[in-house]
Amino acid sequence: MQLVDNYQRRFQYLRLSITELCNFKCQYCLPNGYHPNKPHHFLSLNEIDNIVSTFTELGVHKIRLTGGEPTLRRDFTEILSVISSYPSMRELAITTNGTRLLKNINYWHQAGLNSINISIDSFSPHIFKLITGQDKLKELIAGVEKTLEIGIPKVKINTVLMKDLNSHLSDYLSWIKYRPVELRFIELMETNESRNLFHRYHLAGQSIERQLIEQGWQLQPKQVLSGPAKVYAHDDYQGKIGLIMPYSKDFCKSCNRLRVSSIGQLHYCLFGDSAIDLRDLLVSADQKPQLKSRILASLVVKPEKHRLHDNQVGMVPNLSYIGG
Repeated sequence: MQLVDNYQRRFQYLRLSITELCNFKCQYCLPNGYHPNKPHHFLSLNEIDNIVSTFTELGVHKIRLTGGEPTLRRDFTEILSVISSYPSMRELAITTNGTRLLKNINYWHQAGLNSINISIDSFSPHIFKLITGQDKLKELIAGVEKTLEIGIPKVKINTVLMKDLNSHLSDYLSWIKYRPVELRFIELMETNESRNLFHRYHLAGQSIERQLIEQGWQLQPKQVLSGPAKVYAHDDYQGKIGLIMPYSKDFCKSCNRLRVSSIGQLHYCLFGDSAIDLRDLLVSADQKPQLKSRILASLVVKPEKHRLHDNQVGMVPNLSYIGG
């Protein structure tokens, strides 16, 4: 059995949120900090193991742990160890704000982590603090340097593109010239809680793409387990530039990922208007046949594309809800 939808898209990549909690106050996500609207019991280690076991048997070879801020889980390193124990797991990745990176990256690497995305929305301390609500840029950069030093194979920097705040390509090029990282510009996406901010700060990624092409950057072939980024490389730079442009034409055509939230709901799209509850089938490994059937049935309702162009943002209130 393989995860294939009605449009012949194959899903080998699972984004698994393990908490909604976050300690940042990013303007585009949680400008007032995290405030739960009701008590949540996030997925247990056993439930996470049952999810991973099932999805790997259905052909998933890459899992990315997200949040919120996933490293806030006290059992985070143990979660990494459980996932990396599956022989078919080719890539175990996380997306993090990096606040626990400097102290813990060695432990995470030993537990099987081999890919990491660190959110750094500006290399200007002032702009970074303005966007994230935190004065931690120096600490985060030190964490990135240590990550490179210990040899994590894939290191990426995520920058949410915001017009007139962090949209100057020249501010980033010198930093990636001698570092083997992929710096990714992510278009600001509209959510139910960020409509006003979106209309003020949204900038199409094509504006960066045009500059890259004019400066001699070359589009790279897409890898099987890669996410949606268009990646550019240049002979004069060790680093690469990635562009994630959900408002671009045919963005959803190559979709290869599904999402499970921190409370056990399967989302076929970040901006979908419904979710399938899996949690009642995560108690025991004996429930795996029913769990597989429910997951496979959910692909029937996965639409061909999102409706962001029509300002239809689905059920997600903010990006920490199911992991952005």
